Formats: sequence, structure tokens, C-alpha cells
Amino acid sequence: MQNAFRLLLGLTLAAPLLAQRDIGTVNVNADTQTTAISISSSSAELQGLALKAFGAHGRYRTVASGGAYALTFTPAGATQVTVTIAKGSAGTPVHTETVSGTSLRNALLRAADVAVTKTSGLRGFFAGKLAFVGEATGKTEIYTSDLFFGEAQRWTSDGKQILSPRWVPGGGRIVFTSYRTSFPDIYVLELNNRRISLLASFKGTNSGGSFSPDGSRVAMVLSGEGNPEVYVGNAQGRQIRRLTNTPAVEASPTWSPDGSRILYVSDSAGGPQLYTMPATGGAPTRLATNISGYCAEPDWSDANPNKIVFTAKMGGGYQTGVYDLAARTSKIVTKAPTDAIEPVWMGDGRHVMCTYRAAHTRSLWLVDTESGKATRLSPTSLGNASGATYLAP
Repeated sequence: MQNAFRLLLGLTLAAPLLAQRDIGTVNVNADTQTTAISISSSSAELQGLALKAFGAHGRYRTVASGGAYALTFTPAGATQVTVTIAKGSAGTPVHTETVSGTSLRNALLRAADVAVTKTSGLRGFFAGKLAFVGEATGKTEIYTSDLFFGEAQRWTSDGKQILSPRWVPGGGRIVFTSYRTSFPDIYVLELNNRRISLLASFKGTNSGGSFSPDGSRVAMVLSGEGNPEVYVGNAQGRQIRRLTNTPAVEASPTWSPDGSRILYVSDSAGGPQLYTMPATGGAPTRLATNISGYCAEPDWSDANPNKIVFTAKMGGGYQTGVYDLAARTSKIVTKAPTDAIEPVWMGDGRHVMCTYRAAHTRSLWLVDTESGKATRLSPTSLGNASGATYLAP
């Protein structure tokens, strides 16, 4: 039933899988726009985390000394870190700020985000939170962690197949698809009390739950009327309205940053492609990616509304691509030795998290869509990890 359901939704990326290699950091293109920085801290733990964060960011390269900026992170309490930024070989002071967080680790990541903005003008994303499917127990369960997989926590213990966790705006809940009753239904997990409630359980398959940016509506794919179609309901999964009506298979609905449009996948053109339509219903518009006959698993950037990331079939495997709505152009941004699938945007509109999938392994990688730099973040101690979703701080 699991494989049939995935195939039904057009989400099975069933190309031959490549052998997994732990290749650490991958650079697709030489990036001449990096900024050299040095990092220091009186705390070895904070310095290690800061080096890991900036080492994964495609805009920076870390050096022992002599960089364009020197960043110093100093513990200022149990949940505070002071960041000091000095410029050039003269060490000219640029900025000092004490940042609070939910823990000392979180405060460091927030302070690092301040440093990113002050030294590059980019939006920081280090302090965001992940929800993902982990298999540390041997079963698929929902986990949360920070971006670098610290403070990881398991939230479910059903031992049932779980797919597509997505944050509900506000960060207190996660919507997901599960086979808890042997059939795919949509559930909501409340993090404050671990309560799991049923959101959609209609005849047929129920999947792909995705809440609107304001949290008032939820898009989903239901097949109760005979064909997988996109529907939108209120936050309780009621007052449901059907948006698509085609003989094709629809899948993976997600929202534009302003909540006015739905982005989804349909195979009405003979193979999975990307479409948008008004969230209130209306004529669909195909996005002419012109890069592959198989485009699926889209995500719309909140930070840059012109950017959409998606999975594209390339040769015998799958890679991650980016479509620019303004330029109407696409590019492949990964060159993974495995499949690079399930991409989601980070909070800066430049980096994405995606799943590197091989025959028996899944791992989560941070990818810079401008330079192609890719860094594995999920540790082997968590086992397979996939299907990440990002919550901005």
C-alpha cells in the first residue's frame, strides 16, 4: 500500500539509486563571492558551532586570521551570547551586540545570524528550527532540532509510516501524513502536549497537508471523489473546497508567501510539472521550467517570492532545481552523487535543505543555490533522516 500510495501521488522518484558515499562538502561551482572570516570564542563549544555554521554557509570561508572580518562570540549568561565584529587587519570595531536565546546554543546561532546580516546584508537563517522524519528507532518518526541537529527531540512513537511533516505557522504544531490506521490520513501534532489529532480522513487517500502563511487555511490532496485533486479547507480541515478538476494526478500543494496562490504538481502534461492557481480557485498556470520532463516537490521561498525550488529528473537520477519566476528560467543547483530530493527553502532565500537519497540511506544536506556548495548536516547517530521542513526564528 505504501508504494502504491507514493506512486499514486506522483511522488515516487523511482530511478535507479546510486551507492551512498559520505563526501562531506561538495562545491559545484567555484564561488568568487565568498567573504573570509575568522572566528574565536572563549568557549570551545561555541567556537565549534560557529565554525560549523559559517563553514556551511556559501557566502563565507573561514580562515585562522587575516580575514575581512573577525567574529568573536562570548558567553554572556546562561542563554546569552555577545557577538563582536571587527573589520580588516586593523581590527576596526564594526558592531557589538548581546543576543538572547532559548539556550546558550540557540543564543550563539542567533548571534551568528546577526553577524551574517552585518557582514553581508543577507538574512540570517542559522537559528531556525527543523522538523524531519528520522529513523533512529528503525521506524519513521517525527523529530525536531535546530539547523545543526542539536537539541534533537523525537515526538512520535507510532512505528507507522510518516510522510511530509510541515510546520504550522507559529511553530507550535506540525501537520503530517501517516498510516496510523493503515491508510494515509492527515494529522496535526501539538508540541506543547504531544497531542495528535486527525485533520483529514476521507474516503480514499489524504495527504500533502500544508497550512497557509497566516495559518487560517490548509491545502491538501484528497482522492475521495476518484482522482487525487487539490483541496483547500479551514484550519480545522472543514469547509473544504475542491480547486482542481482534471483526469491527471495532483500532488504536493504549497502556498505563495502572501497566501494568494497555490503551487502544486500535476501530470496533466504527460509527466509531473509545476502549476500555480489562485488559492480561491481559478485557471491554473503551468510554470515552464524547460529543464526536465519530471518536476515535482516544489517549495516557494518566503524570503524571495520569485524563487521556487523543486526536484527534477536528470539522467538516471534526481537533482534539485530552482525556478526564477521573474526571469522565467531554471537551473540545477545540486550535483549530488545520490538523488537530491525533497528540497525546502531556508530563511534567506538562498540556501535549501534537501534529502540525499541512496539505496538504503537518507541524509539531510544544506545546499547554497548560488555557489552549489553542499554540506551534510544530519549526523549518522540519528540514522536515516529525510523530509525536512524549516521554521524561521
